Amino acid sequence: MAMKYSYKNNSEFIEQLKKGDENAFTYLVKTYHKKLFVYVLCLTNDETVSEDIVQNVFLNTWEYRKRLNPDYSLKSFLYKSTYNEFVTQYNKLRSTSKLELAYIEALNEVVDDNNNEILERKIVLVSKGINKLPNKCKITFLLSKEDGLTNIEIAEFLNISLKTVEGQLTKAYKLLREWVGDELKEILFLLFGVKKRI
Repeated sequence: MAMKYSYKNNSEFIEQLKKGDENAFTYLVKTYHKKLFVYVLCLTNDETVSEDIVQNVFLNTWEYRKRLNPDYSLKSFLYKSTYNEFVTQYNKLRSTSKLELAYIEALNEVVDDNNNEILERKIVLVSKGINKLPNKCKITFLLSKEDGLTNIEIAEFLNISLKTVEGQLTKAYKLLREWVGDELKEILFLLFGVKKRI
């Protein structure tokens, strides 16, 4: 049976990491690996790249541990480190379009020191909200966001008018924005990324 470790607070946990406590590091990996992997997978859409990024973040955290600030949220540090590692790897692998840069910069503003848990709740809220959309509205929305189809392509695929497509998408955005707020675009980017046109 695996041993369980608990820490009174963020400061105590960081102090143990700074001392090189391997149990603390194991606890860190078990606690945050899945969350960070899911987070960066939404950005890369590539499991192998995502796993490499998360592994690099944990290795860098271990090497950086003596300089960790006990008064700073470790969770925020990990998310920001993951984001920074993603940007580094992303720039190595491919050129970044202006649209993608705009979304990535907006996303970085969302992932700040205090709202990671709020962000996670909103991602869940959007996912549930999409499933709650009226059926035709949901299908149209997913063809746009998940499959990356243009409005014209959606109209042809569903054999409906372009005006109907635009109406369904407008309805979907309106409902989701009511549930989530002004950060909808950034949340949708986390869920679907930017679809490449071939």
